[in-house]
Amino acid sequence: MAPKARIRIRRTPPADLGPMLTAARERTGLTQRHASIAAGLARNYACMIEGGHRTPSRVAAERLADVLQLTDQERVQLYAAAVSDAGLSHPARQAA
Repeated sequence: MAPKARIRIRRTPPADLGPMLTAARERTGLTQRHASIAAGLARNYACMIEGGHRTPSRVAAERLADVLQLTDQERVQLYAAAVSDAGLSHPARQAA
């Protein structure tokens, strides 16, 4: 029996999410490389989130919020965009 294919729906992040993350990262004085390492994320993934090309998983959003020392308002914005069924937050990954 063939494995069941997973269907992924790409979600488009809000246009203002990337610039907000960039401003927060610059405010902390971190490079994209250092921010991604500190958050435990692949550099490419973190760059895609900041560039507005990927929507972060809830786990990635929480890690970024801590590393970038986001304000309460920025955290709300980031968490509202985050998804709970993809990437580090995917239910299959949680069970493993």
